[in-house]
Amino acid sequence: MATLLRISIFCASLFLLQPLPALAEQAPAAPALRDGQHDFDFNLGGWKTHIRRLVHPLSGSNTWTELNGTVVVRKIWGGKGELEEIEADGPGGHFEGMTLFLYNPQAHQWNQYFANGNDGTLGDPEIGEFKDGRSESYAQDTYNGRAILVRMVWSDIKTDSHHVEQSFSADGGKTWEANFIADLTRDDQAASEAVVPPLSTDAQQHGFDWQLGSWDIHMSRLLHPFTGSTTWTPLDGSVVVDKVWGGRANLAEINTKGPSGQLQFIALRLYNPQSQQWNLYFAHSDTGVVGMPPMVGEFHDGRGVFYGPDSFNGKAILVRFTFSVNSADSTRDEQAFSQDGGKTWEVNWINDQTRMKH
Repeated sequence: MATLLRISIFCASLFLLQPLPALAEQAPAAPALRDGQHDFDFNLGGWKTHIRRLVHPLSGSNTWTELNGTVVVRKIWGGKGELEEIEADGPGGHFEGMTLFLYNPQAHQWNQYFANGNDGTLGDPEIGEFKDGRSESYAQDTYNGRAILVRMVWSDIKTDSHHVEQSFSADGGKTWEANFIADLTRDDQAASEAVVPPLSTDAQQHGFDWQLGSWDIHMSRLLHPFTGSTTWTPLDGSVVVDKVWGGRANLAEINTKGPSGQLQFIALRLYNPQSQQWNLYFAHSDTGVVGMPPMVGEFHDGRGVFYGPDSFNGKAILVRFTFSVNSADSTRDEQAFSQDGGKTWEVNWINDQTRMKH
């Protein structure tokens, strides 16, 4: 580390001694990155899908199972993101999944986050980009307790069909084994034919039902938390909340403006039927990156309370988010930070929402 530090200082001193014109002559022009925010536009709409899934990956087995179902994809952020809902049935039963596609305009890459309906948990993203009409995205994961690499490939892209393939590698990418292969054919009736699970009597699963629809929102944000400051800034705009998975998940799109500029983000809420709690995920349009881990909590008597770890100015803190349902047309939610393990809390974000009249 000391050697690297000395080399860095030495190189920096050489840089400062160089005449600026010489540097200008030597510095190569950085290649322009292509804007890929519309690369997944082909994926929007309804699809029929035929899926082949390897039953026991990385075991030498060649036993596959087949499923047939529907895929419905909607745009978010005006196309800088997409939400894909997957419903399929086969010999192993009913499969339900979701993929959140978010474009990172800084990296010019796409983040693909997948969630399974069984546990309502969003996994780490596969990250990649399109080249020559083909997308390759990669991630690290674990399988049977061992670290592996995951690759997602989108290929054979036509107006009414495309091919998706997931592969695992247990040797650092030297070899890959395909374990999930999907062929999709456009079908505009897919949304109406998707299998919707029967309504559950689990009250927690309906915790966010009150927020479905469109809202006007007034935000107040504390500019400098943990400083004793009482300077707040306002933002005003809209919130649109749509159900996902028949109501066991929902997506809120928030778009506001204020003196500090425009704030555009999403909140994806996934219900975990095993723990009977909700996982709350947030992503900002400027980065297309979902914050991890999620905030976790539940509703009681019209009030939802959610907690999660985070950091502020480099220090670990706790975050609390509360939803208070005042009436069918009026709600308030608040965000608070704690830097003493939850003994005290400072509210730094207050949102008042009023249902839009149509």
